Amino acid sequence: MWAVALATGSLLWTAGTAHADKPVGGDTEPPPTNRQEGNANDSTLLASVSQSRIQVTHSGGGTEQGSMDELTSVDPNWEPPVCWYEPVFTPEALKSAVENLQKNGGLGAVNAHEWWSSGIFVDHYDKGEPQDNFDLHADKNSTAEGYKNYNIGKDGMFWRSVVRKGHESDTRAWDCGRIMFWQDAGTIPDDPNAPTPETLAAYAYDKIEVPKTEVELKPAAKSTVNLPTWVWLDRGTFKEVSVRAELPGTGLWAETTAKPVALHLEPGTDDAETFPASGDCEINDDGSIGTPYTKGSADKTPPCGIRYLRASAGDPYELTASITWQISWEGSGGARGDLPDGTFETTQDMTVQEIQSINR
Repeated sequence: MWAVALATGSLLWTAGTAHADKPVGGDTEPPPTNRQEGNANDSTLLASVSQSRIQVTHSGGGTEQGSMDELTSVDPNWEPPVCWYEPVFTPEALKSAVENLQKNGGLGAVNAHEWWSSGIFVDHYDKGEPQDNFDLHADKNSTAEGYKNYNIGKDGMFWRSVVRKGHESDTRAWDCGRIMFWQDAGTIPDDPNAPTPETLAAYAYDKIEVPKTEVELKPAAKSTVNLPTWVWLDRGTFKEVSVRAELPGTGLWAETTAKPVALHLEPGTDDAETFPASGDCEINDDGSIGTPYTKGSADKTPPCGIRYLRASAGDPYELTASITWQISWEGSGGARGDLPDGTFETTQDMTVQEIQSINR
C-alpha cells in the first residue's frame, strides 16, 4: 500500500483495484520509491508522465537540440495544453513491459497521476478485469473494461495521458484521467483531451527559439541630450522560424511559424522621445528594420530611434528592444490558424551626456 500526498488530502491505491479520490487542492507527487524510468520506447512502463512521443523538427533542419532564446506570448493567459493522450504501446510492447515490471518490481504509470504494480496491470490488460478511471467532470469514477491477453492480434495501440514538462504537479493534469486504453489503428480517441493539429501547433510554439541579437545603435552605448539615436537591424538579421511537431502513428502534425513583424523600443526613462512616437518600428520589405545611420545625419529624424531629453545621472538608462513575432500554423487535414504573437526582449545600457558641441 502506498499513498500520494496532497496539500489538503490524499490519494490511496491498494494492491487491488486502483482508485483515486478527486483532488481537493495542492500539488500531487509521484510515488517516492521503486519508479521505472525510461522513455516511451523502453520495455519498461514509464513513471515519467512528461515523456512525450511527439517529434520536433526545427526549420534549420535536424531534430531539436541546442538552446537559443524562447519566445514569450503577448497573451499572459495563453499556454499550450497541460495534458493530452498519446499512443504508447503496441499489444506486444505492453506485454513485454508488464513482464519486465514483474521481474524488476516497482510501479508503472497507467495515466498522468496513477502508478500500478505489475499485478494490477496483469489483472486489467491480460485477465480482463475492469478498473476505475478517474474523471474530474463526473460525479463518480467511470469504469474501464478490461482486456484479454493485451489485445495481441488486434491492430492498434494503447494510449496514455502525457503531461507537459514542468506541469507534473499541476492539478489540471487530472483532466486526463483515463487509464491507459485501447484505440484501433487509424483512429483518434473521441475525447476532449485527444491530440489535434492545434494541440501540436501549440506544442511546437512552446519549442520555438529565436536568435538573441542586439540592435545597431548610432551613437552606440553613449548618446547626447537632444541628439537622435538611430536604431536599426540589417536585412536578414531576423528571419522566419518554423517548428514542426508530429505525433507518430496518428497522422497528426502541425508546423508553427514565427515571423518577425515589428521592433518596439522602450527608452528606459520618461525623459525621451521615440521615433515613431509609438516606439513601434515596422520591418521593411527587405527584412531590415529602420535605416542605418550615415555621416551627416545627426540632426535628422530617424525612422526608428530615440532622442533622450535628459542626461543619465549615475546609472545609465536601460534601453529595451523587443521584437514582435507573428505566429501562424498549418497542420494535417488542411487545418490552419493563428496563435498569440510572441515577443523577445533585449536590453542595452545607454549613457546620455550633456555636451554642447558634437562632431557631425
